[in-house]
Amino acid sequence: MRKPLVALVGRPNVGKSTLFNRLVGERRAVISDVPGTTRDRLQGDSDWNGVQFTVIDTGGIEVYQPKGERNTSALAEGSLDFVPQIRAQAMIAIEEADVIIMVTDVQQGITAADEDIAAVLRKTDKPVLIAANKMDTPEHYDGVLEFYALGAGDVVGVSAIHGRGSGDLLDAVVSYLDDAPPLDAEEDDDNLKIAIAGRPNVGKSSLLNRLLGHDRAIVSDVAGTTRDALDTQLTWYGNPLTLIDTAGIRRRGRIERGIEKYSVLRALKAIQRADVVLLLIDASEGVTAQDTHIAGMALERFKSIIVLVNKWDLVDKDAYTINEYTDSVRDALGFIPWAPVLFISALTGQRIHKVLETAFAVWEERFRRIPTSELNRVIRNAIAYHPPTGMGTRKLKIYYATQVRVAPPTFLFHVNDPRLVHFSYERYLENSLREAYPMAGTPIRFSFRKSGGNSSSG
Repeated sequence: MRKPLVALVGRPNVGKSTLFNRLVGERRAVISDVPGTTRDRLQGDSDWNGVQFTVIDTGGIEVYQPKGERNTSALAEGSLDFVPQIRAQAMIAIEEADVIIMVTDVQQGITAADEDIAAVLRKTDKPVLIAANKMDTPEHYDGVLEFYALGAGDVVGVSAIHGRGSGDLLDAVVSYLDDAPPLDAEEDDDNLKIAIAGRPNVGKSSLLNRLLGHDRAIVSDVAGTTRDALDTQLTWYGNPLTLIDTAGIRRRGRIERGIEKYSVLRALKAIQRADVVLLLIDASEGVTAQDTHIAGMALERFKSIIVLVNKWDLVDKDAYTINEYTDSVRDALGFIPWAPVLFISALTGQRIHKVLETAFAVWEERFRRIPTSELNRVIRNAIAYHPPTGMGTRKLKIYYATQVRVAPPTFLFHVNDPRLVHFSYERYLENSLREAYPMAGTPIRFSFRKSGGNSSSG
């Protein structure tokens, strides 16, 4: 059973993202005093008095459509280009929502934009609540009643930044959600989660839309369009999964102060939440230092990785191009030789069908279990072929190994002294294990523990 959807809508800079964070109980939306910061729909789960629901934050509905009449000071720099798409994203959220919260600014009072938005909402058959936000001091209380003049729904005064009135707003929300699932009916959270990551302007949102078959995210050739991590649930051949689109990650020294900084943090959290990371590389530029940095972040968090070389349609090719390009990618990303490499075009759809197919195959490898007897046979053979060295007169002895967990596969080696394990020999053992069990796309972890030596190996 899906959770009910509650959409936050309203003109720019009325505090929708702050209210979103208040309702979901965490800082998931990018917060800035610059209007127009939130561009795509952002989702987060919440519950109140045992009722679960999903809150959707949206970009501000911009009603100043005639270009010559736009109030350019009312939007963040660069956001005017996205006005029609911001409005479309908000309208999609309205269509999907079970309850709509129109957020207004009690300190500014009713504006022409509020009236136009209310006119749109009055035409929907969905329940509408007006959250008169920024009720930060007692002087603002009387201004709340003014918003009943909009005729769009009941009015609740709130201060999203201080939390004032949020309980009353949540009470009003759940009063419309009589059919919501109870708190103990939690949705299965063990489904595959895929993060789409990469530098700005490599085609992440285009890939998301191509995989979904419709415009779930705003697509633009302006670097940095996506600022928040977006979650989208879908089913692929009967298998549920979550796609997470992330803001483009730039080199740390080039991250702009403010909005982009927090977007990058959100992208890093998205990688942390994911099982599989799709690392997009621009085929026309090749692997850059930042690409390797992103791959390193995913590896440090032991996430499975698939390298997607996007914009392959722009590359002049002959019979040798794909092999030569593969070699160059492997050389540049030598620390993840086990990661599959796919050459795709999000624009034309070339090999897109292979992306989710490979992601599920890689995900299955995250849960691979190797029988202890087979594991130790492989390790014994590796030791026999290349015995470990030592330090001075001391020599490393490996007694036996066991697999202790999955996601990622983790192996515990019982040895005489963990300090004698050189990183090069650990890498050799990993390569030997992967020759027998490739575990494509997923990292594996080795741990070494001092043991008394009840040996079945070595």
